[in-house]
Amino acid sequence: MTRRRQYGEVANLLQGVMNVLEHFHKYMGIPQIRQLSERVKAAQTELGQQILADFEEAFPSQGTKRPGGPSNVLRDACLVANILDPRIKQDIIKKFIKQHLSEYLVLFQENQDVAWLDKIDRRYAWIKRQLVDYEEKYGRMFPREWYMTERIAVEFCHVTRTELAKIMRTRAKEIEVKLLLFAIQRTTNFEGFLAKRFSGCTLTDGTLKKLESPPPSTNPFLEDEPAPEMEELAMEKGDLDQPKKPKAPDNPFHGIVSKCFEPHLYVYIESQDKNLGELIDRFVADFKAQGPPKPNTDEGGAVLPSCADLFVYYKKCMVQCSQLSTGEPMIALTTIFQKYLREYAWKILSGNLPKTTSSSGGLTISSLLKEKEGSEVAKFTLEELCLICSILSTAEYCLATTQQLEEKLKEKVDVSLIERINLTGEMDTFSTVISSSIQLLVQDLDAACDPALTAMSKMQWQNVEHVGDQSPYVTSVILHIKQNVPIIRDNLASTRKYFTQFCIKFANSFIPKFITHLFKCKPISMVGAEQLLLDTHSLKMVLLDLPSIGSQVVRKAPASYTKIVVKGMTRAEMILKVVMAPHEPSVVFVDNYIKLLTDCNTETFQKILDMKGLKRSEQSSMLELFRQRLPTPPSGPEGSSSLSLLAPTPEQESSRIRKLEKLIKKRL
Repeated sequence: MTRRRQYGEVANLLQGVMNVLEHFHKYMGIPQIRQLSERVKAAQTELGQQILADFEEAFPSQGTKRPGGPSNVLRDACLVANILDPRIKQDIIKKFIKQHLSEYLVLFQENQDVAWLDKIDRRYAWIKRQLVDYEEKYGRMFPREWYMTERIAVEFCHVTRTELAKIMRTRAKEIEVKLLLFAIQRTTNFEGFLAKRFSGCTLTDGTLKKLESPPPSTNPFLEDEPAPEMEELAMEKGDLDQPKKPKAPDNPFHGIVSKCFEPHLYVYIESQDKNLGELIDRFVADFKAQGPPKPNTDEGGAVLPSCADLFVYYKKCMVQCSQLSTGEPMIALTTIFQKYLREYAWKILSGNLPKTTSSSGGLTISSLLKEKEGSEVAKFTLEELCLICSILSTAEYCLATTQQLEEKLKEKVDVSLIERINLTGEMDTFSTVISSSIQLLVQDLDAACDPALTAMSKMQWQNVEHVGDQSPYVTSVILHIKQNVPIIRDNLASTRKYFTQFCIKFANSFIPKFITHLFKCKPISMVGAEQLLLDTHSLKMVLLDLPSIGSQVVRKAPASYTKIVVKGMTRAEMILKVVMAPHEPSVVFVDNYIKLLTDCNTETFQKILDMKGLKRSEQSSMLELFRQRLPTPPSGPEGSSSLSLLAPTPEQESSRIRKLEKLIKKRL
């Protein structure tokens, strides 16, 4: 049958013989059985050699003879090859595919015009035609389980990857970013075509090593690529954090050809570096041309539009690069992202924050006391206040979106490279911009109040004869607060926590400064101290109301803020209460001071004595008594708690305040 090439019958008989021989395997020690087994092996060897020769004759690997068409003999020969040594089958497959792709290597050899990247489509068009041609001519000749169509396509991919890598190394200087992206796009499209057509089962069979597929991602950007306009719309509506859609199954052919482009992706990275540099320059020019946001609550404090544009571009780059590679190029792109996040923070945000001036406008005390409007005291204009709030809001947006960007980059990159993606430094930069913006707002209001506090300390408090309404300097401070705070609150409506931070920082700055100026009010008469007490109480009420001052909607001030104001201004009230108390007998005065202020600092006590206008001789005896009356804290952890017992309880404080208010009403 072998000599007559009756391969169909041979296949059936040979399979039966092989099955029978298996039962006699343990009897190979018997000469007759061993001889029969050797005869079968000889027949198999002869069959294998003959079938290979038949395929060589039908599909010659060399020479000018055209390959023959399919035949029933060769079809049956494949059935025999299935039973023979697997190497026979592999040789048949290898030689057939090599012969089938021989024309490709000639047509697209390196010196041919069609071999370059701009005509890469022709390669994929050629193999598609070949696959159709194979199916029509040879589809029935090879067993279906040999997956010959897929094997031809896979071998074509390996050859193409090698050939493209070779020609790109030779002509590296000719690769431009548009050409590279065109070639990559066409190649990934072809890989997608293979994934739809084939299962990829031949990629794992030992002869063909499976390429690494990208790690699974929960990122919504891995779906079919949306149009750029849709990407921008999605970004504007929901930043980078879109609802996650079901992930498309992994493409087993991903990178089978396109891996060859990875060494040349530096061209793409350099291009993005250049594009982002130009984008930042355009943002700077646009800002100068358009100026700061208009001063109204609708536009002021809004996120600068350039910020959203930057992150839309980042997103597009990230998606594009992750489709090209999930390896080192993604790390290189991340470095570029970091560079321009910092540049945006410096050039667009920090660079456009208004600068503070050192002079206070040369105001005199008398002009301040007569001041009605007070607008000349504020250093920043309405437009500048809105700009600061706008930059603060933009920095907050950048901070949150940079955090999302870091998470998305980690999803896109290879697992082994995740640790190298870290945008903490850039997030810190935006946090610094936020802190600087808040500090500017605080300094502006603080500086506007400075002349009023200076006027307070320069007044002749010993000459005050009666307690009247609140002093002009208090009116001035309240006026500045009413001018600035509503603008800042309205422009930071979307970032309430930073408005609260502004209030807290202002209270922490203004109250100690007020107390410092209070100590400069010396000497003070009893009536002067009562007037100051009234002024202090008025300021305290205004500060407690500061977060919602001028607002139609009255919201309760944050507890953290209220605590700071109550603690600081109560201390100012207690200082004045001590000043109002008679200094005779000295022991009572000193003990009263220690109880009310719980301050063991002799320097503070000295300031109180100065405010009372005591002579140096009286002060020295008082100071000596003060040192003697100071409680000696016991050693150990109880020392601090014993002093705290001297502090008045909240009930005692509120009782004192009620008495103070009654006193003020009587005077009025």
